[in-house]
Amino acid sequence: MDRRAIPAAVRESIWTAPDGYPIRRVDWPSPATDSRGSLLFLPGRGDFIEKYLETLGHWSAKGWAVTAFDWRGQGGSGRLGGDAATGHVEDFALWVADLATFWRQWCAEGARAEGTGGRAGPLVIAAHSMGGHLALRAVAEARIDPAALVLSAPMLGLIGRLPNLAMHQVARAMAAIGDPRRAAWKWRDTPGQPVLAWRGKLLTHDADRYADEIWWREQRPDLVMGPGSWRWVERAYASMRGLEKPGVLERIDIPVFLVASTADRLVSFAAIERAARRMRRAELVRFGPESAHEILREADPVRDKALRRIDDFLDRVAPAQGKGA
Repeated sequence: MDRRAIPAAVRESIWTAPDGYPIRRVDWPSPATDSRGSLLFLPGRGDFIEKYLETLGHWSAKGWAVTAFDWRGQGGSGRLGGDAATGHVEDFALWVADLATFWRQWCAEGARAEGTGGRAGPLVIAAHSMGGHLALRAVAEARIDPAALVLSAPMLGLIGRLPNLAMHQVARAMAAIGDPRRAAWKWRDTPGQPVLAWRGKLLTHDADRYADEIWWREQRPDLVMGPGSWRWVERAYASMRGLEKPGVLERIDIPVFLVASTADRLVSFAAIERAARRMRRAELVRFGPESAHEILREADPVRDKALRRIDDFLDRVAPAQGKGA
């Protein structure tokens, strides 16, 4: 498919949160007569929907009715900080609440017009990085109830020289001594700059797919996001530490599929591996140096393997219902 065009069948719209905040969503209907089910995709920090059009198209072709949204304060859903580039949030609980409300309304959509009372088929969530963290937290807090979770490089720990507790204390101090909305690291969004080339290597080995992201940022400047704020960093550590508490992950009793790379330089593979061991029905597929952080946007050998394993997982744990099931 053309990764630099939104297909005609895809509908962009605005979902309005209960407090009136506008959140951008896209809906990609299944081409199948009988839908395989419905899949909600949640992107990572600083992401936007366009980056994942190719993967959303893959799931649509498999028969899923696919929906994705940009988190409040990033992508096409505006900003929460003091400028147009910094990713800020006062608390991750705000995002969990958005997800919980969207989930309830989304589950009731679709087949409602046919009198069935809600979407047909299994309802699953696929999510990347920060989106994976938020999905896992929402399940652990019993705010959402998908039939299964698929998590790509979930943000359960960040790469750093100190443990989460120490890093949380540093971030709390930095947020307290100045404007917590200020950027936590420096970054220049200028094509050709060494920092962008370095960023690309952190995300994927596929230069063409990374170039797609840069193209979308040039075509739609409102999608551009740079560093996170110190409040985002502090709240990220607080939320990750919350999931680390005894008994939190252990109470998750739905199938969870995780794909992660031991060579990831943004999120901690060790934290992902620990989390997978703690969940009752979790499966973990690991990659090595062949994969960076964005596994679903990696070079074909990695991406294709990940998607095959994801499809196999969903076929096992969330089989199609109705005709042919």
